[in-house]
Amino acid sequence: MDSRASTVAELVAARWGDHRPGLRCEELVLTHHEVAAGAAARAALLGDLLPPTAEPHLGVLLDNTPEFPLWLGAAALARAAVAGVNPTRRGAELARDILHTECRVLVTERAHLPLLTGLDLPGVRLLVTDDAEYAGLLAPYADARPDASRATPRDRLLLYFTSGSTGAPKAALCSQGRLAAAGHALAGQFSLGPDDVHYLCMPMFHGNAVIAGLAPALVTGAGVALRRRFSASRFLPDVRRFGATYFTYVGRAIQYVLATEPGPDDRDNPLRLGFGTEAGAVDAAAFERRFGVRLVEGYGSSEGGAAVQWSPGTPPGAVGRAAPGLVVLDPETGEECPPARFDAVGRLLNGDEAIGELVNQGPSPFEGYWRNPAAEAERRRGGWYWTGDLFYRDREGYLYFAGRTDDRLRVDGENLAAAMIENILARYEGAAAVAVYAVPDPVTGDQVMATIAGTFDPEDFAAFLRAQPDLGTKMAPRFVRVVKRMPVTATNKIHRAALRREGVRCADPVWWRPPGESAYRPLTREDAEGPLAPTRGPSAGGVGGGAPTARGEAAQ
Repeated sequence: MDSRASTVAELVAARWGDHRPGLRCEELVLTHHEVAAGAAARAALLGDLLPPTAEPHLGVLLDNTPEFPLWLGAAALARAAVAGVNPTRRGAELARDILHTECRVLVTERAHLPLLTGLDLPGVRLLVTDDAEYAGLLAPYADARPDASRATPRDRLLLYFTSGSTGAPKAALCSQGRLAAAGHALAGQFSLGPDDVHYLCMPMFHGNAVIAGLAPALVTGAGVALRRRFSASRFLPDVRRFGATYFTYVGRAIQYVLATEPGPDDRDNPLRLGFGTEAGAVDAAAFERRFGVRLVEGYGSSEGGAAVQWSPGTPPGAVGRAAPGLVVLDPETGEECPPARFDAVGRLLNGDEAIGELVNQGPSPFEGYWRNPAAEAERRRGGWYWTGDLFYRDREGYLYFAGRTDDRLRVDGENLAAAMIENILARYEGAAAVAVYAVPDPVTGDQVMATIAGTFDPEDFAAFLRAQPDLGTKMAPRFVRVVKRMPVTATNKIHRAALRREGVRCADPVWWRPPGESAYRPLTREDAEGPLAPTRGPSAGGVGGGAPTARGEAAQ
């Protein structure tokens, strides 16, 4: 482990002369030395391509191919910054991301060229990595050696877009020093070393794969194995093929792996640890039972302004103990929320008062957003860092994630956290996946709507709700949408923005519970357009698809 390096450029250069396998993808294997040499060649090319007066920014519109980490290393050596471009963005939104971050070079591959057709990208030089011209451009720099002497910890390295339910994505900044520090911290926390192999199956345009997966590998000299795009069915074969010992995940990825057909030899694998977010205690336990691999749920705000570390003794469902300066505040009053109270089986009893926004009142490594002072000011209100994430804490100071502030509902004047309701609904036997969100109501403010992937029986569901002792009087869903597969974003998180946008006017079957009733019935067009219907949700192919059957297809 390189315990001295304070820049990513130093970590890249340190692998020069290391001829162990360093980077694997499909049939390709590059040594650490070849990775360092490839980064040096690209850094030299970049130096000649970037205009001297332009921001040293390049966009990378790639799947998880070897070119992605090579260009990250090149940017570090060249004191440039990479903007990871989301390939699920389209048209004007995609152009906006590239132009907003002032990318003068865009690295892509032929598979993504159709996304760029017709876009107006003035001043942007296109490099297509699987084109013959690309190899010719690199050829003059084949003898370049990595030089980290000019890089500093303050050099900007990443501009990565944070997802949001409203407005354009914000490009968060990450310096070489912060990324290197994150790698050192994770390598130490999980005892990662040079003999480990880090499996990167989450998209590298997202912070999880780079910060939690690649950075500690750079620090320790571990091998890296890439999967172009996440595949649940290829997860275990990849792990065995590459000898992966560590992996990271986000969103529903763990659930999709668990949904694959079990095998008698599932525990025959080299993995020892998975690290990520949003798997949930139930799925984490199921994953360890099936594969013999412990999952560690961590928390770090996308912008780096606050983090919570897991430690031995952390209770099930908690992400870790609050470090000094981390508090849970009521976002309306600014007062600290009282500790959570639980019943005998661990169910939260006072979520209405215990859940608040996690705020870092101490030193924050948040480095800002690119060209977005208003968003920065919102994050730094009163000199503190407001994460935008909901948490509650127990009396011992352990923190429990409760969703995004965007996911808060206000029903009849009472604030509710969508994640709290989701945790209750997840106990429903037919639910393979659950999402809870608000649909506006002209009388109550919000109504609770749930989308369930799996099987649904209206009578069983109503009986299930009545049997939940921690389901508050305002929490029961007014509307239930039943889907075969839960919509997700490119990072495998539930696409709540799309669900909220469609509301009850969607192509899937929707059940509803009229005011004052406990039984659910199919939502008709007349119901959806009547006075008790939510006030948002453009038509998306009619209302439901007729009365839904009692069985559906679980999310895969």
